[in-house]
Amino acid sequence: MGSEQFYGYRLTSQRSSYSSPYPQVSVGPSTPIESRKFEARDSPNCPLSTPFESDTYTVLSSGASPSFEDSSSFNQAGSSRYMENALQDIESTLMAPEKEASMPMNPPSAQTMWRQQWTHEPSGPSMVHPQAMYSPRYTSSGSNHNNNSLKQLLTACASALAGNKINEFEILVERARAAVSITGDPIQRLGAYMVEGLVARRELSGNNIYRALRCREPQGKDLLSYMHILYEICPYLKFGYMAANGAIAEACKNENRIHIIDFQIAQGTQWMTLLQALAVKPGGPPYVRITGIDDPVSKYARGDGLELVGKRLEAVSQKFNIPIEFHPLSVYAPFVTTEMLDVRPGEALAVNFPLQLHHIPDESVDVNNPRDERLRMVKSLSPKVVTLVEQESNTNTAAFLPRFIEALDYYTAMFESIDTMLARDKKERINVEQHCLARDIVNIIACEGTERVERHELFRKWKSRLTMAGFTQNPLSPYVNSVIRDLLKCYSEHYSLVEKDGAMLLGWKDRNLISASAWH
Repeated sequence: MGSEQFYGYRLTSQRSSYSSPYPQVSVGPSTPIESRKFEARDSPNCPLSTPFESDTYTVLSSGASPSFEDSSSFNQAGSSRYMENALQDIESTLMAPEKEASMPMNPPSAQTMWRQQWTHEPSGPSMVHPQAMYSPRYTSSGSNHNNNSLKQLLTACASALAGNKINEFEILVERARAAVSITGDPIQRLGAYMVEGLVARRELSGNNIYRALRCREPQGKDLLSYMHILYEICPYLKFGYMAANGAIAEACKNENRIHIIDFQIAQGTQWMTLLQALAVKPGGPPYVRITGIDDPVSKYARGDGLELVGKRLEAVSQKFNIPIEFHPLSVYAPFVTTEMLDVRPGEALAVNFPLQLHHIPDESVDVNNPRDERLRMVKSLSPKVVTLVEQESNTNTAAFLPRFIEALDYYTAMFESIDTMLARDKKERINVEQHCLARDIVNIIACEGTERVERHELFRKWKSRLTMAGFTQNPLSPYVNSVIRDLLKCYSEHYSLVEKDGAMLLGWKDRNLISASAWH
């Protein structure tokens, strides 16, 4: 492929030996990315069916191009200051409401960033911190007792099913159906989806489960809007992006050429803030190459193919004057080969696993152990840094009943955290829980073998896998810890951040929910 001249840079996209369904893209100027709208939908009798109408939400793109200042050298002191300010920029952008292409703010000049020196000054007039939209109103004295009773009932249902006591199960599940509600308190809402999972497990197995549930899949733009709401009301995704971006910024702070391999590129949202920070690096921005991997079915969720991600990166390249080369790979993660990745000499390699590695089967499903094989393949590439963000839950090899109890505990905490931000009768909350969480819950409960794709592991197990693959852990930067703690101040006081075994764990009250770690 020939080179293209754009915005002061010449990028050359070279083909790898793998023939992707999409061309490699040298990204440059493009038109502004259009706003997106969605319709929230009407509540069904069954929590996993029919849609309803609601207001329209629009995500806008705005902001001016950055200004730059020359720097004759990038010595150790400058590197340290750059790292601090780069992380501050990531923090400021992530703590502001995300807008299309994650380019919402008027970016500060390099001089301004150096002057701020971690004083946590707002980055500009568009700096807006997320605000809680809802405070729990349901505080009856008997609520804890009722919650425990419903948990016990749900567990009894699962126990009867595990013991193949079908008559007992049918009686108990009807009692449970009468006690749950998608507009109730957190355990009632979660219970509605767990009951559906139990019934699906009782009646069918495998791929037929999703057909039996009769879930009407939302259109791409609708699902993206539901994910955007979840992104805004809870810090889980922002925590993962911030931890991974901070680790990459630290590891690559002295590099002039960086190659990021993202094993689940999705919308490419994670990289917008990192690229913005890299654009003001003293001595000039590095040349950044991004290989974006996503399975072919994710085109539905995006509403378009990986070309859409390329267009978003084009806008970033033009807006922030940073050279970016994008290489899309529409392929399932277990089938990615080293030849497809086109690793080149002289590049600092960063590999990102964002809430994705648990989808790859391990030795309990496939004797070839694709999960560990992926890690060994990545290690063979000699990456500068590998970032891992995963759910802190133990549902991989657990038998059905303990797996059900673990899912009940994990998602109770998650539903409680959503409860502090959106009222229980809000259509947006119903859509977020139904379309972003319910299918994972049902998959954990109802599926087995290769058809169960939600196979979470605790951090200690991930640590063992990575260590056996030859990786050494990189403790996350204290600056990352600091900015994440500042992020959590904008949410409920019940969120917790724990440092353990070199990783950071984000939790709700006393339950850890997400882990983030870095490796080399």
